[in-house]
Amino acid sequence: MGLNEKPLHLHSRNKVQHPLAVSRHAFSDLSNVSPVVFLYLLKECYVYGTCKATAKFRVLQQQVFESLYNDPRPGAAIFVAQCLYVLPIFESHCDGFSHLIISALRRFLKVGNGMKGILKAKLLAAKLFLAIVDGTLVHEERILVKILELFDVSLSNIEKAMYDTDEKDQTCQEMAKVLVEQYILRLVESQSYMTAVSLLEHFSIRESGESFLLKMMESKQYRAAEKWATFMGKPILCTLVQEYVDRKLPKYAFDVIRQHNLRKEFPEIYHQYKESKLKKLAEQGCWDVAEARVKDDPQLLEYLVYLAMEAGYMEKVEELCERYSLEGFINARALEANFPKDRYLQLDELSIKEVVWVDEVNGLHDATCHIEECKVVGVDCEWKPNYEKGSSSNKVSIMQIASDNKVYILDLIKLYEDAPDVLDDCLTRILHSTRVLKLGYNFQCDMKQLAGSYGQLQCFKHYDMLLDIQNVFKEPRGGLSGLAKKILGAGLNKTRRNSNWEKRPLTQFQLEYAALDAAVLIHIFRHVRDYTQPAAGDPGGLSKFEWKSHIVSHIDNSKISKKEAKRQKAKTDKAPQSMKSKELFEQT
Repeated sequence: MGLNEKPLHLHSRNKVQHPLAVSRHAFSDLSNVSPVVFLYLLKECYVYGTCKATAKFRVLQQQVFESLYNDPRPGAAIFVAQCLYVLPIFESHCDGFSHLIISALRRFLKVGNGMKGILKAKLLAAKLFLAIVDGTLVHEERILVKILELFDVSLSNIEKAMYDTDEKDQTCQEMAKVLVEQYILRLVESQSYMTAVSLLEHFSIRESGESFLLKMMESKQYRAAEKWATFMGKPILCTLVQEYVDRKLPKYAFDVIRQHNLRKEFPEIYHQYKESKLKKLAEQGCWDVAEARVKDDPQLLEYLVYLAMEAGYMEKVEELCERYSLEGFINARALEANFPKDRYLQLDELSIKEVVWVDEVNGLHDATCHIEECKVVGVDCEWKPNYEKGSSSNKVSIMQIASDNKVYILDLIKLYEDAPDVLDDCLTRILHSTRVLKLGYNFQCDMKQLAGSYGQLQCFKHYDMLLDIQNVFKEPRGGLSGLAKKILGAGLNKTRRNSNWEKRPLTQFQLEYAALDAAVLIHIFRHVRDYTQPAAGDPGGLSKFEWKSHIVSHIDNSKISKKEAKRQKAKTDKAPQSMKSKELFEQT
């Protein structure tokens, strides 16, 4: 906690012991330490501590917990209850210290200690509750609830605290209950719904009904409403679900249905919400996740097939029908014509004559020689998506490099396993070349992923002559597909974007998707290169679209800091290009 225990010097002659040394010594034996002294010394520890607030709280909580073993009189539970009586005089420290000693005693009781004087502690806690209710003592509402829970204060304890008798009296019991209910009513009127619900639940008071629930819903106190409905049981839970539906809060309704097994009571709402989630997953291309979530529900499986049809993902339709024997969709191809489809770009429209799969050394050498002779290539890569929250990304599976009429798809996983040195050398010749302009889209993400996947290779730590097409456009919408539609008249079919790219062999559809993502960059670049726009200050004049300044002439992906990268990019944007870059511009 960073506590300084050296003696504190006063003037030149008098020496007194530091209060923290006194504190620690006193905490080691509480047999003759009163609650007020204990709290004062605890305050000294807090004031002189040098840690941040959260760390300081944890250390002090541990210290109080250990101190409860040191014979506090007349018992740990009673001692803490007495401390809670005293704490309001410490003003600004009251709330924090209340939470601290309550949590310390809770830990102490959990390990089977502190049962000495527990009945007296209950009575003290009940009297403390009465003092808070009538305003004699001031503790915040959360502390009040914690005190009741910690000491397990019941209505009978409240009754005894009010009348100081152990005899059972119906009138006294009713008065105790009325007092509690009146306090809860005050909480409701002040809209302290969560505290009110906690007290109703703690004292098992069930008189309130739907009207109370509606008050909470109108005030948008949804957590309190759900806590109350859970306590009251299924009828109120069903009312809560219907309220959520009426207020157009389907997620809240679905969560209650799922958590409390109300699917039979609300089958339509359950399926509507599940279908909306499936639709979102389909729009994001997360077909595997969608399938995993509905494989045990035939109705939702059929809806997933429908979504695949709607997206034009016919191989997924056939795959699902075959895997789950969905006979109603066997003639999927015949139904395909019934679904309106967007027109997507095809490889033959981009003059691609060959897609070459490269997974061995000879093919890699041939691909490298071909690419080195090109002036401009499109580069992209794919990896298997990872849907587990907090887990690391999967290794990049393939890299696509497209020339004017050919696309090479490199199996990075296999090439790295079989010949890492050859892979490193060949990709270095391509990615480090100052003669070949490399086109990408949001290539910063790909660079980071490649460097993380194959950190031992030098080829992904340095790049030259890169042009990120995304940076050329001020407001790109719809990603690469949207850009292709805007410039080339048709977008890309992204239904296979999140498929399993580690599966071998890849399907023909996956190969076409991967090849298109790289090849389309060259065609977009051709339009950008020749594109003209109104000249500044002269609406009638035309000027070349400025794209050359976006070329990154050099980037070190392993050493350069973000700040330095920004500085170098600004410098590159302002400085004239090298002679090699100028020659390349002329050639392209």
